[in-house]
Amino acid sequence: PPTPTTITPSPPENFPTPTPETVPSPPSNIPGSPAPIFNPPIIYPGPPESSTSPPYFEPAPPYYEPTPPFIPSPTGGSGTIPSPPSTFPSPSGGTVPSPSGGTVPSPTVFQPPVVYPPPSVPPPPNTAPQSTLWCVAKASVPDPIIEEAMNYACWSGADCTSIQPNGPCFQPDSVYAHASYAFNSYWQRTKGSGGTCEFGGTAILVSVDPSYDGCHFIYN
Repeated sequence: PPTPTTITPSPPENFPTPTPETVPSPPSNIPGSPAPIFNPPIIYPGPPESSTSPPYFEPAPPYYEPTPPFIPSPTGGSGTIPSPPSTFPSPSGGTVPSPSGGTVPSPTVFQPPVVYPPPSVPPPPNTAPQSTLWCVAKASVPDPIIEEAMNYACWSGADCTSIQPNGPCFQPDSVYAHASYAFNSYWQRTKGSGGTCEFGGTAILVSVDPSYDGCHFIYN
């Protein structure tokens, strides 16, 4: 019998090239660290520079002392010059204004007024010596208050008969006239024992005799 042909397969000459695996590459843009953020610089204000302030100047008022005028001696000699007064009148404002001309005017000197002696005239007929006084009512006090004080004087020892109707001092018929007579009558009678001319502030002492016509104000 025929011998069978033995065929030994040889490996193929061409080997299939393996397909390379594709490995994804990392992205080319790699995020880096964020850009640095610069904080604004902290500026501490320093002390202000010293500014030169204008100098303070307060002008003082000028001092002026007037020179006394020269008074020639009546005898023709050299004579003496009277010394100026020790006090000088100050201006009304307390300061001496500086005029534009640069000179200070002289202060005004006030001379005392000339007093002439009073004319010699005879004193009024009713003027009494300085030590003689009478007590009368005050004209500025209202009548109701004076009338109440007059009633007190009449009840306390004053002679009020002369101010009654038909009396020598009834006219003028007024509270002031009647009270003046009653006040004087009471005070003249009681002043030696301590009586006063007060009557609650409604009376006053006068040095002129208030008597008139036939009405006589007594004096002790």
